[in-house]
Amino acid sequence: MAKFRLPQAPACNKMLTFRADTPWLAPLAGYSDLPFRLLCREFGASVTTTEMISAKGLCYESPGTLPLLQTTERDQPLVVQLFGAEPEFLGQATAALVQAGYCYFDLNMGCSVPKVMRQKAGAALLGTPDLALACARAMIKEAGPGRVGCKLRLGLSASNNCLPDLALRLEEAGAAWITLHPRYAGQHFQGEADHAWLTRLAQTLHIPLIASGDLLTAQAGLSCLEKTKVSCVMYARGALKNPAIFEDHLHLQKGLPSKERSLRDLLLRHLKLVEDYPPSPRDQTARMRGILSSYVRGTPCARAMRIDFCQARTWSELYTIVDRYLLDS
Repeated sequence: MAKFRLPQAPACNKMLTFRADTPWLAPLAGYSDLPFRLLCREFGASVTTTEMISAKGLCYESPGTLPLLQTTERDQPLVVQLFGAEPEFLGQATAALVQAGYCYFDLNMGCSVPKVMRQKAGAALLGTPDLALACARAMIKEAGPGRVGCKLRLGLSASNNCLPDLALRLEEAGAAWITLHPRYAGQHFQGEADHAWLTRLAQTLHIPLIASGDLLTAQAGLSCLEKTKVSCVMYARGALKNPAIFEDHLHLQKGLPSKERSLRDLLLRHLKLVEDYPPSPRDQTARMRGILSSYVRGTPCARAMRIDFCQARTWSELYTIVDRYLLDS
């Protein structure tokens, strides 16, 4: 195996949890970097996942790949999500990550972005179950028992449904958990997630099942838990709009009302975390313009703030815009 120069992960001293009161943060390409993961953890996210990482890119030390592995002691337990369609690269990448101290891994079988599908990776693996199993086995072999999960969709299309057969075969191969976004790859995010499949799969599997898909509020997550009897939920788009969704989840579960929060404080905290843990050498001002705009969507000043954010060219300008509109919030 080639020797990779990977960043060293902190000691892995926290176990994964699969309970109704331990909501996870989903892997979100372009968003779930270290600062965002830490922000979500401050609001109660129990487990977080890296952005989707190319196994081949990691093996070849692609410049854009290594920054995605940035982590700290506060960012535990962390799941590294890999994608690819070549078992040898997935195995090598997992082995190198284990050697660098990373503990938990996820095989992406749900991404339906064309550039990923063209590599026969992501959701494309749903159409080639034997290859999907080979990829999972390569990761499980290197990571060891209890360390690798798989994120699935229902299949490529309604005429090509891979469940529950593929999930059962992955369980038999040693997958430690399954995450299901109950849409077909061809749907992308259109239509509604079919939560009935979560119920069916939860009754079939003997390993934890995590629910994803259309959990845009904490109430939606708790309703999903109640109706489907899955092990826990994973928030994606709901966390992008409201990183405090995890705290809302825990409060509502205890019968407590959601907290009133300052939007200004939220935006300033995210900016500060990016300053403390710059995710990569790329232009963080440009990256944050879009993220901050997503937070203010639906507020009275949203349009004006988005215009100003798009025109901001320096970090101090972002702070100034936040104060200009939200100082009294």
